[in-house]
Parts: sequence; structure tokens; C-alpha cells
Amino acid sequence: MFQAPSEFKRAPIPPETREPEPRHERATSTAVRTPPVSAPARSAASGGPAPAKQRDAYFDNVKYLAIVLVAVGHAWEPVMDGSRAARALYMVVYTFHMPAFILISGYFSRSFDMSPAKVKRLVTGVAVPYVLFETAYSLFKRYAGGGSDDVPVTLLDPLFLTWFLIALFIWRVTTPLWQSLRHPMPVALTIAVLASVTPGIGDDLDLQRVLQLLPFFVLGLLLKPEHFQLVRRREVRLLALPLFAGALLFAYWAAPRMQLGWFYRSSAAQELGAPWWSGAVMSLAMFGCALVLTIGFLAWVPRRHMWFTVLGAGTICGYLLHGFLVKGAGYFGLFDRYEWLTKPAGLMVVSVVAAVAVTLLCTPPVRRVLRFATEPDLNWAFRRNAAKR
Repeated sequence: MFQAPSEFKRAPIPPETREPEPRHERATSTAVRTPPVSAPARSAASGGPAPAKQRDAYFDNVKYLAIVLVAVGHAWEPVMDGSRAARALYMVVYTFHMPAFILISGYFSRSFDMSPAKVKRLVTGVAVPYVLFETAYSLFKRYAGGGSDDVPVTLLDPLFLTWFLIALFIWRVTTPLWQSLRHPMPVALTIAVLASVTPGIGDDLDLQRVLQLLPFFVLGLLLKPEHFQLVRRREVRLLALPLFAGALLFAYWAAPRMQLGWFYRSSAAQELGAPWWSGAVMSLAMFGCALVLTIGFLAWVPRRHMWFTVLGAGTICGYLLHGFLVKGAGYFGLFDRYEWLTKPAGLMVVSVVAAVAVTLLCTPPVRRVLRFATEPDLNWAFRRNAAKR
């Protein structure tokens, strides 16, 4: 596992939440600032439809910045061999970027109650995209991946980044269970530890990764808005700076000594050639490190509306599409032809190109074009009460 993955790795990211776009009101210049009454509010007051819920700019910023880290991390995989610093940075990013996305996904799943409308949204927003993109990535690997004609199209063994969609489906379906338990976090951590020492779980639906990352989703279910207010305090932001500096120094020391498989959380300890008990130790240690770094990351995310805030609503598109670019570059030998990409300057170029590409893939025009796959209209397949939003 000391080599950067060259095959389809089951790597992260993140679905979008479906809150409406944020609306920004201009403050009045009068001494007493009366909140303006928007058109939707006036409509509701007169018996019209209720106003749509505002998006939170902070969480859209979190999703966009996290998806940039995901894309950049994937772009590093083919070119980071030979650079200890790049490997260390990769390890730090992979420690927290997926847990951060899962935690936010859990936070926005708190209202999931298996009602017909919520089940419909789960099917159309998670299950259908999984089927479509799992098929698309399988065919892409078969026909563009150097003559791999035997690549099967299967929904049981997720390829590359599609694992997150099936994981989110499983986690969200079990939400009522976690919300009914008295102590859900100890139960989720116990399941994660047991998974890390059980190689017999196998690859079906990537359950190893689903179970090992489960505690972050359950933690998100337990969080409240005031917890994010605490994270965004000034003293937390200041503490985050030495925290990340220390993490980078430790990762630089550990880079030639530690297998990357621990960061993917897709294998049991025995499958990594380690004693079984190290799975339990590493599972708890990785959870603690990921949680601390996630807090540091969330502390530095801007709270106000930024130029990239609107892109937070399109992260599902950036997540699902950027894999074709990364894997396509590998299939066509781009990284083999241009060896300078493994040098420091090349790593910078790869990072910038990946960040720009995923940014463009999150824009509203791409989201509209891809809506047939990420937000399909399947009202015809559901009963009338489930079709109601």
C-alpha cells in the first residue's frame, strides 16, 4: 500500500443537501432596521405558499471546500510517488476530508424519518445516481481503461468514488435506529472497531468502509446548531493553526512508515498485514485524529457569503464528474508521458488544475445539465402522497 493507487480506488465525497438557494437582503439605512418582507413572505401572509427555507452560506462553503480537497487528493494519487512531502500532505487531507463530509451529511439527515416524501428523495437523490454512475464508471473503465473488456457492470462492488452514494443510502435508512438509541455513539464506535478486525466482511457494497466511517455520520446526527457556533469561535481558529502544523510534521515522519490503507478505511487490519488488535487501536486513533482535524477545518471555513458559496449546491456534480477527468488522464497516459508532473512544480500544476476543474463542475449550468441523473423527476414512479415535497 506504499504505492499510490493506480486502479479504481473506493474514495470519498459528498452529496448535496437540498435546501433552497440562499437569499440575501440589503440592510436599510434607517436607525430602526425593520426586516424586509420578501415576496414569498407576503404571499404566505395572504394565504399563498409558505416561504422557502434559506440556505446557510456556511454549510455551502464547507461542502465546496471539502469537494475541492477530494478532487485535489484524487489528482495527487498518480503523481505523489517519490515525494515524501506530497505523501504527508495527502495523508493529512485523507485523515479528515471524508469524515468532514460524512459528519455534515449526518447533520442534514437528522429529519429523515422514512416518510414517503423523504424516501422518495432518498431514492431519486442517492439510489438512482448510484445506479447510473456506477454503470457509467464501469463502462468507462471497460472501454477507456486500456482494453479491460472483462470489467463487469455490477451494483455490488462500487468503483472509485461511487461508494459514498451507497454508503449514504445505508446510513440514512438507519437514521431512525440511531435516533432511537440512548447511547448511539458508543454503539457506532463499537461497530467500527469490530469491522476493522473482521476481514470476512468482504467487498459487497463496500460494507467495510461503510461500517468503519459510520461513527462520523452518527455524530452528525447528534450535533445541533450551537455546536457549530462553538467550533467557529476565534480561539478554536487560532488553535487550529498549530494543530495542522503538528499534523503535517507527524505525517512527514510517518509517510515512509505507514500504509495508506489505514486512511481509506476499506480493509481490516489483517488485510493490511497487521495484527488483528492493531485494527481496534488504529480505528479509535484515526477517529480521534479525524475529529480533531475536522474541527480545525470547520473552524476556518468562512461564515459569510463568498464567491464560491453558490457552488455548494452543486457539489454532487463536481464529486461524480471529476473522477472521469482523473481516471481519464491516467488511462490516456498523461502522467506517464509528462514525468515532470511528479516534481514540486508539477504537483502544484496538478493541484490547481484539479481545483479549477471541480469548481467548474459545481457551477449551476453543469448542475442543470446533469439534473436528469442527480435530481431525476420520478413522480410517475411514486404514489401521489410521496410526490409531495
